[in-house]
Amino acid sequence: MSHHYLGSIELWFSVTAALALAWALIFYPMLAIWTNERFKKWPVRRYLFWFAGVTAAGAALVGPLSEQAHTSFSAHMIGHLLLGMLAPLLLLYGKPMTLLLRSLPRDLARLLSRILNSRYIHFISHPVVASLLSIGGLYILYRTDIFIWMHQSTIVYAIVHIHFLVAGYLFMMSILYADLTPHRYSFRFRAIVLILALAGHKILAKSLYAMPPAGITTTDGEMGAMIMYYGGNLIDLAIILLFCYSWYKATAPGRVVRAI
Repeated sequence: MSHHYLGSIELWFSVTAALALAWALIFYPMLAIWTNERFKKWPVRRYLFWFAGVTAAGAALVGPLSEQAHTSFSAHMIGHLLLGMLAPLLLLYGKPMTLLLRSLPRDLARLLSRILNSRYIHFISHPVVASLLSIGGLYILYRTDIFIWMHQSTIVYAIVHIHFLVAGYLFMMSILYADLTPHRYSFRFRAIVLILALAGHKILAKSLYAMPPAGITTTDGEMGAMIMYYGGNLIDLAIILLFCYSWYKATAPGRVVRAI
């Protein structure tokens, strides 16, 4: 990767990301344990999902992989899969909004509910909008100069990574109703959006294989595109299985199936 990289980006962003990740790892279990005194015990699997999600995000934001991503498109793409797909999926099944809601005082809980049911949240969490923010954002990143700018500006670098995580979470939330959601669209509608979104991700991967972003060598670009395509397939399969399981659980007559 031939982009000019500013060393201050790595230091500033790594320290900030490390502090945020450490806070997420500490605060979540503390909150869960505290609420256990008033509500049903928080399931162990929720802790595991949350810790795994934070770890996946941390691997992409801090450490060797993050450092290599500045000079290797392949490493960058591994980071994309971890931060934009795997971490949001795992974090969603940690049910952070449910945990937060049950930990707040009544007035604040009502305020949070109003925010979740606001027009803005309804809009950005709509399956179509969320998929455009997530998949469409990738097209904008790799097919414009933003991919170059992110390695030249601390602000752009931070915005791109935050967008990866937040847009990925919104997409997972809009398709898989594993946590609190401000809307309820049909399984058929969400299935169509999911199919189109996954197809868009694969089309982008194939286009990157044929024409990598500016400044990326052909070999590195092809490897990164293959990682995006085949690595994305594994996470896509998990999303599809979870979606189909939730559909089956909601429609199977006379069956009581424990939620994931």
